[in-house]
Order: sequence, then structure tokens, then C-alpha cells
Amino acid sequence: MENFEVAVLGAGSAGEYVAGDLATAGRSVALVEKLRVGGECPFVSCVPSKAMLRSAEARADAGRLVDLGGAARPVELGSAAAAFRTATARRDQLAHDRHDDGHAEEAERRGVTLIRGRGQVVSPGLLEVDGRQLGYLHLVVATGSEPAVPPITGLDTVAYWTSDRALSEPDRPASVAILGGGPIGCEFAQIYAGFGAAVTVIESMPRLVSNEPPIIGAAMAGVLHQAGAGVRLEAKVTAVEAAPGGGTRILFEDGPPVEAERLILAVGRTPVTGGLGLDRLGIEPDARGALEVDPYCRVRGHQHVWAAGDVTGIAPYTHGADYQAQVVLDNIADRRRKADYRSMPRVVYTRPPMASVGMTEEQATTAGIDVLTATADLSGLVRTNTDGAQGGTLILVADRDRGVLIGAAAVGPGADDWICEAGLAIRGEVPLAVLTDVVHPFPTYAQAYEQPLRDLAAQLG
Repeated sequence: MENFEVAVLGAGSAGEYVAGDLATAGRSVALVEKLRVGGECPFVSCVPSKAMLRSAEARADAGRLVDLGGAARPVELGSAAAAFRTATARRDQLAHDRHDDGHAEEAERRGVTLIRGRGQVVSPGLLEVDGRQLGYLHLVVATGSEPAVPPITGLDTVAYWTSDRALSEPDRPASVAILGGGPIGCEFAQIYAGFGAAVTVIESMPRLVSNEPPIIGAAMAGVLHQAGAGVRLEAKVTAVEAAPGGGTRILFEDGPPVEAERLILAVGRTPVTGGLGLDRLGIEPDARGALEVDPYCRVRGHQHVWAAGDVTGIAPYTHGADYQAQVVLDNIADRRRKADYRSMPRVVYTRPPMASVGMTEEQATTAGIDVLTATADLSGLVRTNTDGAQGGTLILVADRDRGVLIGAAAVGPGADDWICEAGLAIRGEVPLAVLTDVVHPFPTYAQAYEQPLRDLAAQLG
């Protein structure tokens, strides 16, 4: 049996981070991964999706060159289907053709013992990987998540894509139906619509990105309509079936069916906790399949078992996984550190993007906070006009009693970057009086903060 101070199950963003930094610090670390070191993000998620969004954006800008003053006459863009293949070639190059050699070599260079295979807990302090036994003092569970597949009648009779598959295919379907109007569904809608596919987004809730404020969901619907995608809200799918001419027909409780060459599932992701043998430690995932952790990212009730990333169900983003990895690292190193999720950003990387941080007005009211709100229309910003950009909306939420910002959400150009200003204000509990005194360079999108912050300060009296 081999013995390690730390065994890490899963080499996604969180696991790779924890294992590499601990090994660099001189700890003995085993990193167990059955698929790719680096996880989903570099290969079939964040990197390829953002690459495709950028290609769609470039094509859209090229189509507006005359309006933007970059050409005297329209530019010939060629076949949308051929352009899509060019975009996927770039996507695959950026994703290293889904090979993890670079990540694996870097982990081993830092001193990590990388073990390929599926790890399973045999007993407290003991893992087994394909017959290889590994003793450990600390166990870090960082097994991530996988695309959720909803229980829809007939789904097993049709060909569908999950997000992973969609971001690995080279060719563009002529039409797609996207089940789910969350971040993944909205991004896919803009990608495929940007290359001429007929797109329908199907969402069972009354609005897109349903965890965000209604004004943001409405703005996102406008973004997708502007891109050429159709949106069906409050659409309850009852079944799917093969269409007579090929493709898939989606049936609903109300309204006409939708037919598309390809059905894409984008209804979220499920934590990967099954088959790990965690029950042998007395650990049971919650109803979502997630592991419950305390503020130190320790699995509740277990002194030497930790969890980070999507498997916790708390902050299902790569930056959330990296943050929790930092918390785990500090606590294993006896530097007591609590996680603070108040300023964890949430982003949809459409054009323009949606970005939010902190609490919504509804969440704050439910928590008993005396709420103040203010909004801004980004279409009046000078930078919006000089860029020839689509406008947008910013909504700010403040705590009247403490006089601080507690939430912000926006759909607008560059919002994925300038939302960080609100995140810092929330995390640092910066008084509104100080925020209103911040000077933003002219002309920038960050100037959108100025008037609503003044409005909030005025409401304080």
C-alpha cells in the first residue's frame, strides 16, 4: 500500500488546484482521475464555449462593418455552415483537441502522483484505484458534475446532445431546440443563431436565467431575440419523439410542437458523487447529489474529508471551484479560513453578457432586509454609442440599515468585467457614500454605476 498525506478524487479545476499547490508546498499528494486532468472547463465547457461565442461575435461584427465605419461596402461572409466548421477548428485548437497532456505533465512536474482510474473509498483512510491501494490522512472530493438528463418520455428514442457533445461536434445542425434557458442554454442559443441555425430555446420557468431578477431575465430574452433565436417560456415538455423527416419533435402541455434537427439538453448539471464509496465513511449526498460542507469546505461531520467545486453544489463555476480550492488548501495547512460567497459572480457570456453578484431584491426581502433598489439604462452611455453596442440594464440592491450595497445584476456590454466593482463593494461592505465618490474614466461602461449609486444614497436620506 502507498501512503499519502492527501488524496484528491477528481482532477478538475478544484482538484488540480489543490493537488498542485499542496505538492509544491512539499506535501505527498495522490491525484486520482478517470478522464482528463483539468476537468470539463478547458476541453468541453468554458474554453470551447467562449471560443465559439467569440467566433459568432466576430461574424456578427463583420456583418456590421459598414454601420461601424470599418468598410465602404458589405463584406462577403460566405457560407454560415462552412464558417461554423472554421470556428470549431479554432475551438478545438484552443481546447488542445481535448487532450490533457499539458495539464497532466504540469501536475507531475509539481510533484503530484497522478493516478489514472476511478477511485473508491474502501474504508476510512484507504482508497482503491483499479486494485491499487492508497492510504491517506486527508481526502479531498473534487469530482465535479455532469450534464443533467431529465426524465422525459421518449428521450431514449431520439438522438440528443448534452453540452459536452455539442462543444465537441464539428458541424452545425440546420436547426436546434435547446431545452433549458439558464446560462448554458442562452450561450448555445447565441452560438448557433450566430451561424445561421434556426434556434428555439425552451424554458419551463416564466423567464430566462430564472434565479436572476425579472428585469434581467427579460433583458436576456431581448439579447437572444436580437441574435435571431426564438424563446418559449413556461413551456412544459411532455414528451419527445422522432420526427418523420428526421430530427426530433418536442411535445408540450400547451402550444404547438417544436421540430429541430438536433435537441440539445441544457437543464443544468448534477454533482458526481455516486460510486465513490463515500457511504463507507458515513457520508450521504443531499437530494441534489451534492456534498454538504461547512464554512471551511470540510464535509460536515468529518474532520479530514474536504470537498470543493461543483460537487458541493454551492458555486457551480470554475471560479467558484478555484475559490473553494483555496479555502481547502488553507485549512489543510492549518491556516483557518472560512468561505464567503457573498460576492461570488454569476455570468452568462452572451453578447452583451449577463453578470450578477450578491443578493437579488427577492432574496434580500426574504431575509428580512430593508431593501433599496436603483436601476440604470446603459443605452444612454457614451461608450455604448461609440462602440455601436447593444444597450442594457443595471440594477443595484442595497441594505438601508447598513447603507451598503448587497447585490448587483446587469445585462450590458462588458458587464462580465465591470461587475467586479460591485463584487468588491459587497465583499468589503463599502459604504454607499464612498461608492458615490468613486471616479470612473470617461467614456467607459463602468460609468453605469454612478447615477444608480447616487439614487441609492439619496434614498438613505
